[in-house]
Amino acid sequence: MVKKTLRKQVRDKLRSLAKEQYEEKSKKIAEQLFQLQEWKEANCIGITISIFPEVNTYPIIEKAWEQGKNVAAVKCVPETRGLEFYQINDFTQVEKGFYGLYEPVVEKTIKVNPKEIQLVIVPGLAFTNEGKRLGVGGGYYDRFLPMYKGKTVSLAFDEQLLEDIPVEPHDWYVQKVVGERNVYHCE
Repeated sequence: MVKKTLRKQVRDKLRSLAKEQYEEKSKKIAEQLFQLQEWKEANCIGITISIFPEVNTYPIIEKAWEQGKNVAAVKCVPETRGLEFYQINDFTQVEKGFYGLYEPVVEKTIKVNPKEIQLVIVPGLAFTNEGKRLGVGGGYYDRFLPMYKGKTVSLAFDEQLLEDIPVEPHDWYVQKVVGERNVYHCE
């Protein structure tokens, strides 16, 4: 199956989630995440600010602040198709940016060196329990992950967990996938 077709099918499934389902499923995934050793040990978390129908990261970010962790929010750099991270301390430091994503406001935040981030929560549209990841198609994380030396996890609704995903040589796997009921160790 072609990646483009697969992306559309997964997006359609996710968009059909009722608000209550979406919130309950996101809560279950967050609870699983908070139990991980990688979460507990990380002083700095790299994360995207979710937009529906992605797993809701707002409560995850709030929990990180509550636990005294630094939150490094992702900012896309379209010219290089790269990623930069900026520390946010509240949601007034973000605005709608590239592709309608919520990103840190550079003037209100401090840039974070990826070497300071112990855990990156890698977004995606679909995953396998071996850590294969289908992104949105820009290749931003596939460029970032080869240089990143910390831990990686992805968050996935049941609707995003697939038997297989077509991969290309430049596609990078994640180390763990946190689902609603299970955590898949992919290393």
